[in-house]
Amino acid sequence: MNVIDSYKPVMAMMGVQVLEAGVAIFSEAAFSRGLSPEILSVYRQVIAALVIAPMAYFSRRRASSTISLGLKEFVLLYIAALLGPTINSIAFFEGISLSSSTMSSTMSNIVPGLTFVFTAAIGMEKVNIRSLRSNAKIIGTVISVSGAMSMALLKGPKLLNAGIVATKSSSGSSGETWLLGSLILFGNSCCWAIWTIMQVPISARCPDPLLSTAWMCFFGSIQTTAVTIFLKTDPQAWKPHSNLEYACLLYVGIASASIIILQAWCIARRGPLFSAMFSPLSTVIVTTLAAIFQHEMVYTASLLGAVAVIAGLYMVLWGKAEDQREIRQVTNFIPQVDQRSIQQGSIDESSGKNVCKINLEKPLLPDKFPSVDKVDEPE
Repeated sequence: MNVIDSYKPVMAMMGVQVLEAGVAIFSEAAFSRGLSPEILSVYRQVIAALVIAPMAYFSRRRASSTISLGLKEFVLLYIAALLGPTINSIAFFEGISLSSSTMSSTMSNIVPGLTFVFTAAIGMEKVNIRSLRSNAKIIGTVISVSGAMSMALLKGPKLLNAGIVATKSSSGSSGETWLLGSLILFGNSCCWAIWTIMQVPISARCPDPLLSTAWMCFFGSIQTTAVTIFLKTDPQAWKPHSNLEYACLLYVGIASASIIILQAWCIARRGPLFSAMFSPLSTVIVTTLAAIFQHEMVYTASLLGAVAVIAGLYMVLWGKAEDQREIRQVTNFIPQVDQRSIQQGSIDESSGKNVCKINLEKPLLPDKFPSVDKVDEPE
């Protein structure tokens, strides 16, 4: 049983990647039948909220501690919902409809690199060009973004489905819509990176991930509905017109809720870096299925760009893993403090000193991507 338990996080993350690949493939197929990306975003948030809300309610009833959310907490959750479930969701589906499911899956791999750039820009993460781990994160980010741009701007010789006349390729649809979709997906990744950073203050104010996720899904449902009502004035646009569209709406909503729950459980067991390492698997699955079932053409530049994105991702993750290893070494010198009480910690690479912040009351809330750790200034 111990051997089986050790493989449960691996199986859970593989299931997450399969679900995410299904969301991308299903969505693109539904869009080709006329379903609106905005409508899908609304149904996605509503169904996800209906699935997560009861779980959050019963989870809080069984919990021994209580969490009190005030106006500041609700404002923070509302802003996070605007960036995550609302803007991110609409941009994600709009990008898929204009480009391809393969492009959307590949673009998601640059989020850790963008997160590193944003945290370094606002001073949450120290950067030292003489440090190997800092260089790994910088170079990895550059490689990931360059690979994503090559997928959007370059094609090269065809590798798969060369004899099939198709309207889409692995790098998106032809013409201006393909480039526009790629840019929208890049903006979507930027929003997701900012949303990831916002989980730091949210985790400090609301240490229950299920509760905060339920509120964000609720706010996201309201926001996406308001935006879609403004954009789609025709009532007929809200009604699915085929069994495929009904199946897509149901699958995307349930899959989104399942992905959140599985990732939260897996990260609690193995950490955020373990979760992020499985992200490229979704790209491989989407590319394969899209080429087989949707006849997307695969180009040389697209394939090389995807490989560069994945290689850059692992370089960034290696740099973050080295940061976490140094933090664990620091905590070994604090025997009086329960290791579970360490909420945030990081390495000040500008001075080479180990810095950690101790909190005896608030536990660590994991996130989907490598955690963004606030660094205290060295004395």
